[in-house]
Amino acid sequence: MTATAPDVPVDSLGFRRLMGRWATGVSVVTARDGPTDAGLTVNALLSVSVHPPALLVSLMHDVDTLPVLRRAGAFAASLLAHDQRALSDRFAAAVPPAEKFLGLAVHRGSTGAPLLDGTLGALECRVRAVTPAFDHVLILGEVVGQEVGRDVLPLLFYRSGYAAADEPNSLRLPPGGPGRKR
Repeated sequence: MTATAPDVPVDSLGFRRLMGRWATGVSVVTARDGPTDAGLTVNALLSVSVHPPALLVSLMHDVDTLPVLRRAGAFAASLLAHDQRALSDRFAAAVPPAEKFLGLAVHRGSTGAPLLDGTLGALECRVRAVTPAFDHVLILGEVVGQEVGRDVLPLLFYRSGYAAADEPNSLRLPPGGPGRKR
């Protein structure tokens, strides 16, 4: 294993490439403030605690969903299923928030945040802390509601692409897998 000396700055592109080797699930984080819905695709979602149930979400400080989430004081995370890549792409697109929800099947939870239909499930959270962290903001949410959705395989992200599930014990990874320099 190659290590970086502690006093040598870590290259951002190299860091991004290395973290791309870490497979993550894909979710869509949503919030509602009055009549305004906002949402974005997120793979930086972490279960923090079971007692009480809590999630941590990391968002870039300049995303359009963040002000809505802050005003609402609540958010939801819909966990995407393997066949919901189009939803991930839709909420990752740089379009106005209202366009992301046009014609989309959603329902409302107790916080009012939109919950996407057909997902693995969803978690609704009340914001407990917002902490700036470099070019991101960490949002700690206490889970106040949950729903279990379809019992299917998750949508996974790996090396800047989606992994496809052929069956429960088999994944097809995007090009650029192990052994190939990126």
